Amino acid sequence: MAFVETKDGTRLFYREDGQGKPILFVHSLSANSRLWEYQFAAFSERYRTIGFDRRGHGRSDIPASGYDADTLADDLARVIEVLDLRDVTLVGHSMGCCEIARYLSRYGSGRVARAVLLAPTTPFLLRTADNPNGVPAEAFEALRAEWRKDYPKWIADNAAAFFVPDTSPAMMQWGIAMLQEIALPVALACNRMMTTTDFRGDLKRIDIPVLVLHGDKDVSAALALTGEPTAALLRHGRLKVIEGAPHGLIYTHMEQVNADIFEFLKS
Repeated sequence: MAFVETKDGTRLFYREDGQGKPILFVHSLSANSRLWEYQFAAFSERYRTIGFDRRGHGRSDIPASGYDADTLADDLARVIEVLDLRDVTLVGHSMGCCEIARYLSRYGSGRVARAVLLAPTTPFLLRTADNPNGVPAEAFEALRAEWRKDYPKWIADNAAAFFVPDTSPAMMQWGIAMLQEIALPVALACNRMMTTTDFRGDLKRIDIPVLVLHGDKDVSAALALTGEPTAALLRHGRLKVIEGAPHGLIYTHMEQVNADIFEFLKS
C-alpha cells in the first residue's frame, strides 16, 4: 500500500491508476477513496486518476486532532506536492469541496488547472447574522447528539435520501457499509468543521475555472443553501443542476456526472 506522510506525521493512504494528466479525487465525510470506484473505472483509461483517504478515514492514520479546515487543506497540499501533481484537476464531493476551496485559497492555483465541486457543502452552512439562510446551530447540535447515540443506525436510516428509489439494494448496502466504518470522534469533528467554517472568502479568491454539479433533489446539501451560492461566489464558476439527482449523484446519475466532467476536462 502507498502512503503520503503529512507535516505532523500522519500517514495518508492513496491509490492511483492510469496515465496522462492527473485528476485528484477528494471524498466526502465518513467515506474514503473507494467512494470514487466508478469514476476510477471511467477516467483511468485516459487520465492519471488518484484518490486518497482523508486523515481519520479509510486506511489512513487516525490522529486525535487535525480535522480543522486549514490542516485538511495542508494534507491535500502535501498529497499534491509528494506526488508532484501539476496541471491537476481537483474533484470533490460534499465535504471534499471544503478542502478544495481552502487549499486553493491557502496555496493558490499554481499546480491546479481546474476544479469540479459535486454536491458541495460550501459556502457556509451555519445561520449567523450575515448568513440568515443558514441552518441554526441547535439543529447541528441535535444531529451530532443523534450520532453519539447510534451513528450506524443514523447512516442506515438516512441512506435512502442519498440514493434514488431505483438504486439497487446491493449498491445501497455497499454505500452504507463504507460510511459506517469511520471512528465516531472523527465524524463528529469533521461535521463540526464543515458546519461552522465560513468558506465564502475562500471561494472568492479562486481564480481557475470551476464546475459545480448539484442535484435538485439533494436533501443533505440543499441546492439553494450550497450549490447556488457557491457558484455565485466563484469568479469563473459554472453551475449545472442535474434534475432528480440526490446527494449521491456520483452513483445515481454517474453517466451524466462523468460526461459533464469529461466535457469540462476538454474545455
